[in-house]
Amino acid sequence: MNNPQNLKYTQEHEWIKVDGNKAVIGITDLAQSLLGDVVFVELPQVGVEFAAHDTMGIIESVKAVSDIYAPVSGKVLEVNTALEDSPEIVNQDAFGKGWLVVLEIKDADELGGLLSAEDYEKLFAEEG
Repeated sequence: MNNPQNLKYTQEHEWIKVDGNKAVIGITDLAQSLLGDVVFVELPQVGVEFAAHDTMGIIESVKAVSDIYAPVSGKVLEVNTALEDSPEIVNQDAFGKGWLVVLEIKDADELGGLLSAEDYEKLFAEEG
């Protein structure tokens, strides 16, 4: 697996990139490969608040429908509207243009419960 070291990860295969009090969130490359071809992404509305582990949206592939979970509590500042017309971007660039939402972090302490790239890889090495 080749997961960027500067990101944090969840056991549900989300990644989070923290920048001050903002967090960009997406799904990992492993998640998109397990899902297969992504055909639909349903994202939350800007302004909606989530607690950590709440379902924020849905990602649908030819194989399955999966929930997208909030890695931390926060308010949605931005969603990746490009995915409405081109959900396959998640497959093509999971750690880049395939990002899903930007949250305003409510409780920075929650970041401590997330996985490092190394821990994520150890946890899912057998799936990759």
